[in-house]
Amino acid sequence: MPPETGRLTLESLLHLTGDPAFWAACAVTLFAGFVKGVAGFAMPLIMISSFSAFLPPEQALAGLILPTLVTNVSQATRQGVAAAWDSVLAYRRFLIATLVMIVVSAQFVRVIPQAAFLMLLGLPITAFALAQISGRKLALRLEHRDRAEWIMGGIGGLYGGVSGVWGPPLIVYLLSIGAEKVETVRVQGVVFFLGALVLFGAHLQTGLMAGPNLWFSAALVLPAMAGQVFGQRVQDRMDQARFRRWTQGLLVLTGVNLVWRALML
Repeated sequence: MPPETGRLTLESLLHLTGDPAFWAACAVTLFAGFVKGVAGFAMPLIMISSFSAFLPPEQALAGLILPTLVTNVSQATRQGVAAAWDSVLAYRRFLIATLVMIVVSAQFVRVIPQAAFLMLLGLPITAFALAQISGRKLALRLEHRDRAEWIMGGIGGLYGGVSGVWGPPLIVYLLSIGAEKVETVRVQGVVFFLGALVLFGAHLQTGLMAGPNLWFSAALVLPAMAGQVFGQRVQDRMDQARFRRWTQGLLVLTGVNLVWRALML
């Protein structure tokens, strides 16, 4: 990866593009962007899981931040800025809880062991998704929706600051309330964008997003966007039932992957 410097130089760019790990990261990001375009989520999880096989943990986390930030701008505003703002207002409790906990937990990214966090998140996510696929009704009761937003948002933010992945609790919540496809994807974009923005700011302060890590992350924006565009074309042809099955299946894989990551740490 590029030399330890905060300035973007020709030397650093040549060093970056000459590293096989960089091209491997681009391929992973292209695929992750495609999945995100189809389902609206899972890009950070695919990236962090794959990156961990050939990159240091901190660089793996840094790499996903800017692609996540940029792709979610497109996803959140696909139906217009007004629709995105409506989603902010409708899910404001979830957003507040998520953003606050991302800031808090990001400060401990270098000291908190991730294995226990990932296991505690992965097991219930997997169980929930499998139950949904099997036809069991596990929807949250609407009279407790406000409380559920605070709790699920806080859980997502807690894990997000440490691992860069805060989507699964949101997906569980949206599946539970029966949100339709367009709303689901837009709300994911809004929550993920604001979360990525806060995570980026938090790790500018921690020093994680500086020098080579910053430029590495910036270089992955293009393959992320390209993959997302192709994925969105597939999503547009899906009906609600098929989209829900895709979401449930990816949620199972997400949970299993979180458990696997915990066991490998």
